[in-house]
Amino acid sequence: MKNVISIFSIIMVFITISCVDGPKTYYLSVSGSDSNNGSISKPWKSLNSANLAKLKPGDVVFFAAGEVFQESWEIEALSGEKGFPIVFTSDENNPATISSGNDLGIKLINSQYVRIENLHFVGSGRLSGNTQPGVYIGNSSDITVYNLDIQGYQKSGLQVLASSNIVAGYINAHNNGFSGILVNGVQGDKLSSRNIHIHDCVATNNPGDPTALTNHSGNGILVGNSTNVLIEYSVATENGWDMPRTGNGPVGIWAYEADSVIIQYCIAYRNKTQKGAADGGGFDLDGGVTNSIIQYCLSYDNEGAGYGLFQYASASPWYNNIIRYNISVNDGADSNALGAIFIWNATDDPEKLKDCFIYNNTIYNETGAAISYEPKSINSGFYFYNNIFIAKADFIEGIESSGTFEANVWHSLSTTTQTPLGTNNLNVLPEFKSHDKYEITDPRKLPFYAAFQLPGTSPLKTGGINLNQRFGWDTGGIDFNGRPALTNGIGACQ
Repeated sequence: MKNVISIFSIIMVFITISCVDGPKTYYLSVSGSDSNNGSISKPWKSLNSANLAKLKPGDVVFFAAGEVFQESWEIEALSGEKGFPIVFTSDENNPATISSGNDLGIKLINSQYVRIENLHFVGSGRLSGNTQPGVYIGNSSDITVYNLDIQGYQKSGLQVLASSNIVAGYINAHNNGFSGILVNGVQGDKLSSRNIHIHDCVATNNPGDPTALTNHSGNGILVGNSTNVLIEYSVATENGWDMPRTGNGPVGIWAYEADSVIIQYCIAYRNKTQKGAADGGGFDLDGGVTNSIIQYCLSYDNEGAGYGLFQYASASPWYNNIIRYNISVNDGADSNALGAIFIWNATDDPEKLKDCFIYNNTIYNETGAAISYEPKSINSGFYFYNNIFIAKADFIEGIESSGTFEANVWHSLSTTTQTPLGTNNLNVLPEFKSHDKYEITDPRKLPFYAAFQLPGTSPLKTGGINLNQRFGWDTGGIDFNGRPALTNGIGACQ
């Protein structure tokens, strides 16, 4: 009997210790006090250093629903554990607001396994005194930011710097300056920022940074100096219209000096640039991008090109990139892009812009060309297969010098003297189901997008070349709408 009691006592002590030392929930309220214990009846007022020091893996900090905290927080060296992150949250349907004025909302550095969710961050405005980003994550790993509304910051709504294993989901970044979402690493080190997943985010009306006078601003979602980045089911619109300079400009969703980037199931529409400036496009694989893909994306009514393929002078080599199963509608007429796909190489070296595989895209442009080349656009190994190119008049703006074209549809909506490029072309106007009803704003509805679907009897369903059979390419297996891709199909929607 004595042994049984002893064992029972040990178990009870273990349970008691577990209950005491297990994860806790702390509460914050503007009516609280930092001398309180953080319970729901005695909440903290702020996240001062003493309160932050109490946080352990698995703990939750709950901001009182609907309250407005006139605060700005810098948090350093905060560590949860795998499966037990430290969570900062509020009511999903009535989130707390962090009103940080001229400062940043929250800065998290040198930390790991932290989750920030269900909060609204508001700065004083890009033109009204704020000089900071909204939510900043630096030199950290295994961080999740989820269901955040971020507005009123001069720099980026969400900025991630030199961090790894980051997930950003359901971020609404709007009315900021430099960009809605920015992910960057150390210049010249693509591995300094890696394993980034951005999904279901919206970057809208981020017009430009009034202090950025020597480079672009007003981007939607931008990734640089990074490796292994996935951007999907996200939207960029109405960005870039107040960039305070002329010259190179912003783009809706794009990457530079990055490797293994996938942009898919995204929509970029009505993005802009400063009058007289460049860019203002939908999507872009820019200088130094390698081994990357844009697929299953929709771009329409952007001032710049729907899809930019660019190499600036100081960038590392650009190579082995894929543009497939995308749609562009009426892009590129209102800036110097002049076409839906725009190619530029400032290096004068074709080996610095090479090996791009452009296939099964649908380009429909009532206002300009299908493809545009800068006077400096020399490249090598650019391949165009099974695309639909429909242009206002001429198919190409500028001089095409080295591309390989085969089994594309070329059709001019008015008179052109240009001869379609390449071999095995079809000069027919596809009988699209409803191309005049091309506007859509929800990426999750792209599988049901019918504007450029082909009728069952279309010769385009069998007029292309089998890229897997001919070259051994893995083409992904599905078309723009997520249906099995036809082995000899032309265009994005089959």
